[in-house]
Amino acid sequence: MTLEEFSAAEQKTERMDTVGDALEEVLSKARSQRTITVGVYEAAKLLNVDPDNVVLCLLAADEDDDRDVALQIHFTLIQAFCCENDINILRVSNPGRLAELLLLENDAGQAESGGAAQTPDLHCVLVTNPHSSQWKDPALSQLICFCRESRYMDQWVPVINLPER
Repeated sequence: MTLEEFSAAEQKTERMDTVGDALEEVLSKARSQRTITVGVYEAAKLLNVDPDNVVLCLLAADEDDDRDVALQIHFTLIQAFCCENDINILRVSNPGRLAELLLLENDAGQAESGGAAQTPDLHCVLVTNPHSSQWKDPALSQLICFCRESRYMDQWVPVINLPER
């Protein structure tokens, strides 16, 4: 590896870390504003009814999920719909970290009720932003720019790794 290749790889890693941090911030804000839709079927329903308010689609899968043919078909259909409707898509490579981010408030509610509710399907997560302009949020703006730059490099569904905490 040459010095230029090493420098480019290092810059790409740093960029992915900042994009991962921006994604965490967007998810945190969306969760507090209740503008998140979780689950493949719930996401499909929302995309069918109101695709104009969806600003980001996250598809999360690990190595075990890659062998699930039905899930891969769902992903392909969701990706096609999002591309057709100019919805930004990111693939999350560590669904465990995504679950930690999205289930924080659900765990508190479960502890209070004393019930053990079933873990929701976190393979597809939609972030909607119906109340304010998406460009007012710098973290969301950074994610959208990252998605756009990835498309320019013919990477239609960029893969992102959420940073561990």
